Amino acid sequence: MGNDGGSIPDRRDLVKSKPKAEQADKANQVRARWGFCALSKKPLQEPVVSCALGRLYNKDAIIEFLLDRNVYGDGDDICGHVKSLKDVKTLTLTPNPVKASSSDDVDIPPAAFVCPLTMKEMNGAVPFLYITTCGCVFSQAGLKAVLGPSPPAKADGQEPGTREKDLCPQCTKKFDRVEDLCTINPGPEEEEIMMEKLAAARASKAKSGKKRKAAVAEIFDTKDKKRERVVAPSTNPSIAASSRIVVEGLAEEEKKRLAHMSDAVKSLYQGKSTKADSNWISRGTFTRVRVIPLSLSSC
Repeated sequence: MGNDGGSIPDRRDLVKSKPKAEQADKANQVRARWGFCALSKKPLQEPVVSCALGRLYNKDAIIEFLLDRNVYGDGDDICGHVKSLKDVKTLTLTPNPVKASSSDDVDIPPAAFVCPLTMKEMNGAVPFLYITTCGCVFSQAGLKAVLGPSPPAKADGQEPGTREKDLCPQCTKKFDRVEDLCTINPGPEEEEIMMEKLAAARASKAKSGKKRKAAVAEIFDTKDKKRERVVAPSTNPSIAASSRIVVEGLAEEEKKRLAHMSDAVKSLYQGKSTKADSNWISRGTFTRVRVIPLSLSSC
């Protein structure tokens, strides 16, 4: 093209192809989900907690997030459904004995925790779950091997609370295999189902809370009405007339009693108006002895 001896560039030399988008290594993504805190992105260190969606967090990171929800930029996207420590469960994890003896020079370090039943590493290769009542963590295969096949969700109209419960293989606490198991780091489809269950449970709880508040308010209203009925005076005309008759009768009896009373006794009940010649000793009192002054001539 430049008259330099027949060098003719083609389309491949003139048009550069669009570079392919870089794809994240799936192995690194899986390792990050199972070995690092989903919120702080730091390595998991006990105490480790998990939410209702099966995500793993360091407990100190969750506490920092609850104290200040802006401390992590993507905190609301990751664990916005966590409103308090009641929304997370502290997990009972089994440390990996190989992790303690291995060196840091290896390319892929072993997982920090294992299943106490099968000793399989908790690295995402096999599904893990935890019991929501006690927090013990097992591999799904190990728990199934110990407890046997899972019972049906609804057996012959049997209510969820009336099913026979199993014992945790690690702490021997009772749990329901249908209601009390939570998958750790589930897939997208299972995570969506867990999110729907969480929303339904919160809606039911809010509805029951409103009913409870309404019941309490009704109880207090009933008490107030009873108190008003006791304290309020009666408006029955017959009762009011009988009360007036009793009051008038008592007033007549008081008049008759005062009419037959002596002057000495009346002086005890006299009002503020007193005679001018009375002194402060005899005023308003009953004197039994009358003092007669002696004249000088009689002496």
